[in-house]
Amino acid sequence: MKKSNIKIAVIGMGYVGLPLAIEFSKKKIKVIGFDINKQRIQKLSYGKDHTNEIDKKELKKTKIFFSYNLTDLKDCNIFIVTVPTPVNNKNKPDLAPLLNATKLVSKVLKKKDIIIYESTVFPGATEELCGPLLEKETGFKINKDIFLGYSPERINPGDKKKRIKDIVKITSGSNLKTSKIVANLYSLIIKAGIHKAETIKIAEAAKVIENTQRDLNIAFINELSLIFKKMNISTEKVLQAAETKWNFVSFRPGLVGGHCIGVDPYYLTYKSKKIGHNPRLILAGRNLNDQMPNIIYKEIKNILDYKKILKPKILVMGLTFKENCPDTRNSKALNLFNCFYKNNYSVFSYDPYHKFWNKKFLEKYNVQTKIDKKKFDVVILSVKHKEFKKGKRKILDYCTKDGFIYDLKYVLPEKTNHFRI
Repeated sequence: MKKSNIKIAVIGMGYVGLPLAIEFSKKKIKVIGFDINKQRIQKLSYGKDHTNEIDKKELKKTKIFFSYNLTDLKDCNIFIVTVPTPVNNKNKPDLAPLLNATKLVSKVLKKKDIIIYESTVFPGATEELCGPLLEKETGFKINKDIFLGYSPERINPGDKKKRIKDIVKITSGSNLKTSKIVANLYSLIIKAGIHKAETIKIAEAAKVIENTQRDLNIAFINELSLIFKKMNISTEKVLQAAETKWNFVSFRPGLVGGHCIGVDPYYLTYKSKKIGHNPRLILAGRNLNDQMPNIIYKEIKNILDYKKILKPKILVMGLTFKENCPDTRNSKALNLFNCFYKNNYSVFSYDPYHKFWNKKFLEKYNVQTKIDKKKFDVVILSVKHKEFKKGKRKILDYCTKDGFIYDLKYVLPEKTNHFRI
């Protein structure tokens, strides 16, 4: 497929879709950025990105045509689906966004079109669910009339140095010819290189284990921190000592949320159970990480009771699922806030990325837009934003004389009134 003949529709203008569309547009490829959220499309057209992944100058000079009108996609020949794949309240895969996007795309498909999925799924989902749905909706046949690709996203929200073009991309296709086309397509924008997986299932599996591995590693460190705390040993100093061995893999304890690490393991375990294997280790790690907000809440409550601090004012510093980005999806910092709120504590929050959130969210989590000159009995450092690292001295001033700081992310040096996970 010649570059001049390519016309791409990127479905979903979120953390994954927008940066992807930007990179393709830089190669003078015709790109339509599509989203069903009319307000999102209007803001992008004005140069505003609530994800903070693309700066205003870059967004304003892009040649992408942003649209919420499906008919604008009728001339496209490559459709890249980048919608979220969350879990429901029972931690089972919620494939509604993916299947709805598939139905949507099917309305404008033509023969020879290629549909590439970037959303994280369990192995088999693309060919066993999306493919048959496309055939049903269009009357076309996969690998005869239309073709499938899978290239899992590896976006790292908030990372301004390692961008999409700097991360090796896994690609795959429903047949050999499509696999080559998909690999060649992404090689136009990915400087770090392409890894061609032999099958779509291999590419799906590779993606889902990346974050499952991280989840298990962090769960292991979280459990160690609980053990060492009972032994009155500093977890940080133990880890620093262990890191002197060349092959020790370094992780730190903390809250594990977000749209990847806190979700992807459930996609793998769901499929595992479906084929008759009970994934005990993966679920044990996931269960521990899910419990961490409540474990931390109970420890802080015990410290408050020991210190006899009555009616404490509590500040949670950082509500996002990770540092240096405004993304609060599946953030365990929100769970921690709610642990105090539902137990009738006077709890407040602060995050330097509050300007990206709507009024309803700000009110729900009692977000303070300014905290200078305010005092709190408990200051919980839950996210390691660069602004917090730079303002270490200020953080100390937020704490009352008899209060304490609970430093989940090891932002501050250890002191007598500092507690750690």
